[in-house]
Amino acid sequence: MCAACGMMYARGNDEDEKVHRAYHKSYLEGVPFKGWREETVVMRSEGGDRIILASGENSCIRNSKVQEVIKVVEKELGFGEGQLLHKLCKVYLFVSGGRIAGCLVAEPIKAAHEVIPSSASENRSNLPDNKTESAQAKHTLEFGKISFKREVLRRHNHPDKSKEECQGPGAIVCEEEAVPALCGFRAIWVVPSRRRKGIASQLVDAARKSFCEGGTLGISQCAFTPPT
Repeated sequence: MCAACGMMYARGNDEDEKVHRAYHKSYLEGVPFKGWREETVVMRSEGGDRIILASGENSCIRNSKVQEVIKVVEKELGFGEGQLLHKLCKVYLFVSGGRIAGCLVAEPIKAAHEVIPSSASENRSNLPDNKTESAQAKHTLEFGKISFKREVLRRHNHPDKSKEECQGPGAIVCEEEAVPALCGFRAIWVVPSRRRKGIASQLVDAARKSFCEGGTLGISQCAFTPPT
């Protein structure tokens, strides 16, 4: 297995080596992209980079190039094959230098739960016995080297356990009451060679400006689907 891209292949096998070289380059630098005749460009930069939209409305979401990118995203972020996209999703692709260097998958939602800052959740000492805990689910969502545990909110009543014992280290705690929201970000991914350069922020801004007709969505109207 390649330590960099994670691909399993047989060293010394010419065909496997060829497939690995192509995948390795796509993983580190981005999936090769020559462009489409009809592109829905939602944002351009002075350097020539652009963000294009693929959705069911323009039929681009079924394009083989989109599916190729989604497979890379699913593998790196820990999604099962075919679990990331559904028919209502919109896919935003960051194109730079003839390669797709970033991807954001968004979906329509109606509500979300605000995440409680860790410092605030730790200082809540006057909660009733029937308080809310964040129970760790089986899966982990990874953004590069940062891992977010996918959580579900459950009620508990443990009179013999402290809040800290029930909550556990690294838990993401959400407010129990939902608030209105319109856009959920299912996944954001940027190739390793282009991270920490503002690409993810540009993808989020592009989604906010184009996800709904009639104006730009406020930050409070958007949410990361896991864990909120």
